[in-house]
Parts: sequence; structure tokens; C-alpha cells
Amino acid sequence: MKCPFCGHENTRVIDSRPADENNSIRRRRVCDDCNKRFTTYEKIETIPLIIIKKDNNRETYDRAKIEAGVLRACHKRPISVDQMNKLVDEIETEIFNREEKEIPSQMIGELVMEKLQDLDAVAYVRFASVYREFKDINTFMDELKRVLDK
Repeated sequence: MKCPFCGHENTRVIDSRPADENNSIRRRRVCDDCNKRFTTYEKIETIPLIIIKKDNNRETYDRAKIEAGVLRACHKRPISVDQMNKLVDEIETEIFNREEKEIPSQMIGELVMEKLQDLDAVAYVRFASVYREFKDINTFMDELKRVLDK
């Protein structure tokens, strides 16, 4: 591993431990030339997942898009960052456990709504209003009634 400070090619591992609930390995390294320390993470390389958008365009999976949607939905709600990360991790696990190379974006949106509904009703309605593109107050009220009936 090349040193990020001096570019020297000889570095050595001085500590290794599991990270991200055993999904990766965190390694502390030291450069043999400049003696500076740095951290690297080793993760299993996966085949890129392709998302089929509503307009049938395809793009590579991007966790940050799910995180951004969940963050917007949970804005000013009593939900911790850990809870949001756990929710996104659960969604991502379900997506990758399908072992499909292409997944429709609608399936991901429905999964996000299902998880948000269990976490916080207001966050769920916020996400649903954008995801389902509510056109008027009646569609919004129909969704609210559905939430209240559960």
C-alpha cells in the first residue's frame, strides 16, 4: 500500500480489526519511510448493482441517494443518525440479498417507505409525499388515513 503522505511504496500493517459489523477490516498502517500512520479499510468487492429508473434509464446503485432521502424525511424528527444509518443498512442488505443485477427504483422506494413507516409516521408521510408525487391535498389525505388506520 502506497503511503498517502510521501508516496513511498513500503508500508506495513500494525493493527487489524473488524469494522462495520464484520463487513470490512480496518487496518492501521505505518510508512517505513516517513513513519506516518494511516488507516485503510478492506471490503469485499461486489458486482455493481444497476437501478432501473421510472423512465427506464439505468444507473449504478448509489447508497448516498437513499441516505439523502431518509435524511430529508427525518429532518427535525427525534431520530438519531444511528437509527437512520441502521435503516439504510437494513434497506441495503435487503437489496443485495436479492442477488439481482438490476432492480427497479420503485422497489427501493417501497422498501424505504416500509422501513420509515415502522420508524416514524411523519418521516414516512414526508417521504411518501415526494416519492408518490402527491398532486393534491386529497391524495395526501388518503395516505394519512391509511397511516392512521394501521
